[in-house]
Amino acid sequence: MAKAEFTDAIALLKADHRKVEDLFEQFEKAKAASRKQDIAHQICTELKIHTMIEEEIFYPTFRGKIEDDTLDEAYVEHDGAKLLVNDIEAGSPEDDFYDAKVTVLSEEIKHHVKEEEQPSEGMFAQCRKTDVDLVELRDRMMARKEELMAQAKASGLPAAQPRTVNQVPA
Repeated sequence: MAKAEFTDAIALLKADHRKVEDLFEQFEKAKAASRKQDIAHQICTELKIHTMIEEEIFYPTFRGKIEDDTLDEAYVEHDGAKLLVNDIEAGSPEDDFYDAKVTVLSEEIKHHVKEEEQPSEGMFAQCRKTDVDLVELRDRMMARKEELMAQAKASGLPAAQPRTVNQVPA
C-alpha cells in the first residue's frame, strides 16, 4: 500500500527527485573512495528504480493525454542517463573520469527534473490537467517500486537498458 506522505503519483516522483539530489550532494562532499562508490551505487539504484516506474507505469499512462514531444524527450533523456549509470556501476572511484561521469549524470538529472517539474508547462503540470486518477496511479507505482527495491536488496538490479533508436514506447 502507498505511504501516506505521497499524496499522489507526482508527489512520489518528486520525492524520488529530492532523494537523488541529496545523494548527488553527498557524493560531491565525500572524500573517501569507498564512500563515493557507496553513494554512487545508491544513486544508480535509485535512478534505475525511478526510471523503471516512470517508463513502465507513469509515462504510458499519459501517452496521448499530454504532448508527445514531452514524453519522447523524457525517454531520450532517460536513455542518456542509463548509459552513464551503467558506466558508473561498472567502474570505481579510482578510474579516470569516474567523478566526471557522476557530475555529468547529476547535470543531466537536474535538467530532466526541471523539465518534469516546470510550473504550468512541465510534464507534471500537463499530467495534473488530465483525467487520470493520480492516487490510484501512485498505488500502482508504489507497489512496483517496493517490488524493485526488494529485488535490488536481494540480488541487485540488472544493467539499465536504453531503447534502440527506432524503438517507440507503447
